[in-house]
Order: sequence, then structure tokens, then C-alpha cells
Amino acid sequence: MSAELYIFPPQVRSALLTRLLMAWDGQWYLKAYERCGWEVATELNALVRADFGRIEMRSALRALGKRRANDLYDAVRVLRSYYQLYGDAFEAQYQVSEAQVTAIISRCAALEGSKRARLERYDQACIACERLWPAWFRALLPGRQFSLEIKGRMGYGAPHCHFAVSRLDSTDKR
Repeated sequence: MSAELYIFPPQVRSALLTRLLMAWDGQWYLKAYERCGWEVATELNALVRADFGRIEMRSALRALGKRRANDLYDAVRVLRSYYQLYGDAFEAQYQVSEAQVTAIISRCAALEGSKRARLERYDQACIACERLWPAWFRALLPGRQFSLEIKGRMGYGAPHCHFAVSRLDSTDKR
């Protein structure tokens, strides 16, 4: 047996791990769906996705040598930088002010994967976003609270997802 390993180029390695992460998430949901039904699987998925969202942003901060984002502008910068790891799986535009982030998502691989599963409903990805967006920003700006206003979701027929994440505290208390 040869001791040499095949070497995956860095771009291939990153793309492969990203696809596998998304496939793992999809398979986890499908098995929960088969075992527990749509309602329970979707609730579990939303809980897990929000917790994993916290892990994603804390890990991104550590990888960037940061303990926290400086402000909402920096939080969006970290989020956008992290999502570059997913290649073209997600596409979004952001508008940021001191107290609010507006996100317009035009491509969502999670929703696309949900549709491919051909279950009775495919909005479980949308339901997970209800908890995910505030979780991301609470992880990026610890000690802050955020609200989420959903203005449109592709899983419910909108041409794009449209979210407004607002800081509930109006003063900068870092």
C-alpha cells in the first residue's frame, strides 16, 4: 500500500467541504422528516440551524482574529466574508445603517435543496431563517439584542427574500 496521499488543491478542498456540509444538513433534515414528520423535523431544523449559526459566526470571528464585530457594518462584513466560503450557493445584497441591516437574498442553496427533496412543503429553509438571522448578529455583537422583520421569502412565492435585522438597543454599549 502506498503511503502517499492524494492532495486536493485548496479551492477544490474548500468547495468539496462546503458541498458536503450542505448535503449533511439536507440528509439530517430528510432523516428527521422520515422519522418524525414535517412539523417536528422543521422545528428541530430551525433550532439546530440557529445554534449552528452562532457557531459559524463565532468561528468566523476567531478565524479573522476578532473577538466580536466592531458594529453592524463590521458584522455584515464578517457575514459576507464567511459566505464567500459557500461560493455561489448564496447571493445577497445588504444595506447597513447604525441600527439596521437590510438583506435581499436572490439565491439560497438551502431553499433550492428543499425544493429538490420534493416533500409536501419546502419552506423549512425559510422557517430556519426566522431564528438564524438574529442568532448570527447576536454572535457577532454579543450583549446586543436584535429583531427580525421578514418582508418577503422566496419559499412563500416572493421573488427574493427580504429581511430587516434591527438592533434593539439604540446606544453603543460595547
